[in-house]
Amino acid sequence: MEIRTSRFGRVNISEQDMIEFKEGLLGFAALRNFVFIDDPQDDIFTWLQSCEDPNVAFPVLEPQLFGADSTFKIGPRDLNQIGAESVENCVFFNIVTIPDDPTNMTANLKAPVVLNVNKKLARQCVLQNNKLAIREPIFAKLQQRVVQNPGSKIKSKMDDYNVTVRLPERPAQPGV
Repeated sequence: MEIRTSRFGRVNISEQDMIEFKEGLLGFAALRNFVFIDDPQDDIFTWLQSCEDPNVAFPVLEPQLFGADSTFKIGPRDLNQIGAESVENCVFFNIVTIPDDPTNMTANLKAPVVLNVNKKLARQCVLQNNKLAIREPIFAKLQQRVVQNPGSKIKSKMDDYNVTVRLPERPAQPGV
């Protein structure tokens, strides 16, 4: 099947690529089907793209990439919503906001996206930990990670989950 996106144009996906959010995302309750898109031109972010609205896509990162605790405590109701018995069956992602000045980018640690990889069910969970920020500054942490590990890809773990649609390589633009 083919979905339209404002960022990547038309993207071919299979039904197995779709991630279902039974309740949508916060602020986007009507949108239930998403796909993780891996753009080979982007070394940092994976995109959580709506299959229903081409204009809705969120850059996401795994929390451990910028030093956040990746063992968030989520309740039984949240686990039940995604058909998981424990967090061991889940992968966490944080939605990133990138303003005009990327040095001010932030990640929402308070409401991570929790994905049951086996069932392709996800939920954005609002955590009860008041120490977690909605707008955690991450630019310096990402920059430090790149400097300390120049040869390692930031998104390399995404391949392990087998949940992303990888876009084809685009030819280099002449003169760019």
